[in-house]
Amino acid sequence: MLFLSLVLAHFLADFYLQTDDMVIDKRSNLWKHVSHHLLTTGIVLVGFWIFYFNFENILKSLFIPLIGIVASHLFVDWFKIMLMDKLKMTNEDNMKRLGYFVLDQVLHLGVILFVCVFCFRFNIEGFVQQKGGLSFIESVLFFIIIVILTTTVSGHMIKILLGSLPNQLLTFEGKYSFKNERNEAEFSRRGKKGLTEEYNYTVFSKHDLSRGKLIGYIERLLVLLLTFYSAYPAIGFIVAAKSIARFKQMDDRDWAEYFLLGTLTSMFLGITFGILLKSVLT
Repeated sequence: MLFLSLVLAHFLADFYLQTDDMVIDKRSNLWKHVSHHLLTTGIVLVGFWIFYFNFENILKSLFIPLIGIVASHLFVDWFKIMLMDKLKMTNEDNMKRLGYFVLDQVLHLGVILFVCVFCFRFNIEGFVQQKGGLSFIESVLFFIIIVILTTTVSGHMIKILLGSLPNQLLTFEGKYSFKNERNEAEFSRRGKKGLTEEYNYTVFSKHDLSRGKLIGYIERLLVLLLTFYSAYPAIGFIVAAKSIARFKQMDDRDWAEYFLLGTLTSMFLGITFGILLKSVLT
């Protein structure tokens, strides 16, 4: 249960306590971000030290794990910032940025696992093999972690993968043309003199990104639920509903590719986490 609690604390600090401004300027806000991890990780470790270890062995049960997790998080994040600055990563390097994000999370979770094994003798093999044998609290913690992975973490991964496509996030509303003609008669050999002005306007409406984000969350949660109950054919109806809603925009090839990439990635992540949830809890 300690391992799951520390993983949950990590996700809370990384994805809920960290604001968008902190993500944009992570170098300036690195210490603030690390302090969030110090807070969440400290609360978990202090709670277990009091209620499960009865105030015993404070060095190995509290200080070493806390310092190890927080210090490693600081080092990994600092190294990631330095590496991305050195490689001059831009918003167009979507696959590379996604790879660094996944590697960053794997390293953080790996440190948590190592600390649990080293300080608390966490049995990895026993935890993996206790299929359907999790306690009620452990099952709840694991379910919450899967929900966070399916919604917030997956949403962040899809956002990195799709990148910034402002033109594809606009819906075509219509095109209007105005023509102004002015003719002047001149009593000269040139005859009539005319002036013509034409104005063309293309009207777009921008999507509410927060609404699209919520739709993505609900979509992946539905896929998670349907996968858990092995109702795979029903997942096709979700794709069909999204396609109907975006039918007019499918004529734009760029939009169609953007839509397919986002939808297929979302479905893949939802199904993957659904299978993981089913394999652990059943």
